[in-house]
Amino acid sequence: MPLLRSWVDSANSASCPFPLNNLPCGVFSKDDRAPHCGVAIGYKVLDVTALEAFGLLRLGEIPLFDKPSYNALMASGPENWRKFREILVDLLLEGSKWALAVRPLLHDLADVRLHLPFQVVEYTDFYAGRHHAFNVGTMFRGPENALPPNWLHIPIGYNGRASSVVVSGTEVRRPWGQIKGPNDSEPKFAPSERFDIELELGAIVGLPSEYGRPVSVEQADAMIFGYVLLNDWSARDIQAWEYQPLGPFQAKATATTISPWIVMKAALEPFRVSTPEREVPLLSYLNEPRPLLYNIDLEVGLRPKDGGESVISRTNYREMYYSAPQQLAHHTTCGCSMRTGDLLGSGTISGPTKESRGSLLELSWGGREPIELQDGTIRTFIEDYDTLVLRGSSQGDGFTIGFGECIGTVTPALNDPYAS
Repeated sequence: MPLLRSWVDSANSASCPFPLNNLPCGVFSKDDRAPHCGVAIGYKVLDVTALEAFGLLRLGEIPLFDKPSYNALMASGPENWRKFREILVDLLLEGSKWALAVRPLLHDLADVRLHLPFQVVEYTDFYAGRHHAFNVGTMFRGPENALPPNWLHIPIGYNGRASSVVVSGTEVRRPWGQIKGPNDSEPKFAPSERFDIELELGAIVGLPSEYGRPVSVEQADAMIFGYVLLNDWSARDIQAWEYQPLGPFQAKATATTISPWIVMKAALEPFRVSTPEREVPLLSYLNEPRPLLYNIDLEVGLRPKDGGESVISRTNYREMYYSAPQQLAHHTTCGCSMRTGDLLGSGTISGPTKESRGSLLELSWGGREPIELQDGTIRTFIEDYDTLVLRGSSQGDGFTIGFGECIGTVTPALNDPYAS
């Protein structure tokens, strides 16, 4: 598919992350006004709530954009998702007769504040990247036992805290927790010293499933509304002490940062790719009916408080071993229902080289191999006031599909977390 040219001039640049081909969904506010639903087009945001109020966008008798969330559109189903994009393209396409009416509803992205684009009702994080799982397993168990026996058969995951999901730009406070080092006789309660990121993609469930009825991989793909960048902040020292036998708990509950724009699945269709060749056959219910991953270039930048940004990792979403529809289908096998607004984290997206590792745990190999930043300083894990920036994009024929930045700055731990 070539570039769809818009009368919004900035959307026609090959490097702009938000061309007419993209139309990602977000929630924004300006000045002291209430948040509205919007879509990014070029370096502008189009007020979708106002479009609906003025009768320029209708998807049924009941308003879908009168609340600052995309959950209502998500729940209305794929046919409305398609119509939504068709109407917006008609309004914004170069030569559109609607340009004069729509132009006053555009705002500069630089002048607005972005909010969570949907109400997160549940959150599940997976451990589904082959290279990440092998790297982490090698550090703790050696290469011969790096992958657990079940890993090549099943997408492993855990249920996280929906309340911990925050939008890009939200500061993340260094957590306290129980920590027991290898030479400690007893655990201590202290701030995490091995705070980390995980570079992930988040899949957002639009259509719910029925309690007691598992869904197929094909059905799961149809349920997904879109994708966001996702940073699953991780306190590795807290995790090391707590994770046996039930897995992550407080180490993963500090924050999960997502990008402010939902890239709808339709915008990613030209970039579908297959999951990697299987080392062992999957059970039939997990088989892919067609390619279900996407060719999305990803990178992580680190900005110290008083320094410039260093790109510390570059990888691609196609490195995942299990796709989001496979994860979603597996999630329903027990009969649990998925809800509109469910968020599924892909798991850390690492590639086969050191430069493509998606966490500082891997990049510094557990702290034993510090990485050097552009200003000459070194890192093993995140220091106070470091800002981490996740970016993702797919390159089309003369256009870019971007996610916007997923940013978080780590602030110091509380001096006394129980002080009144």
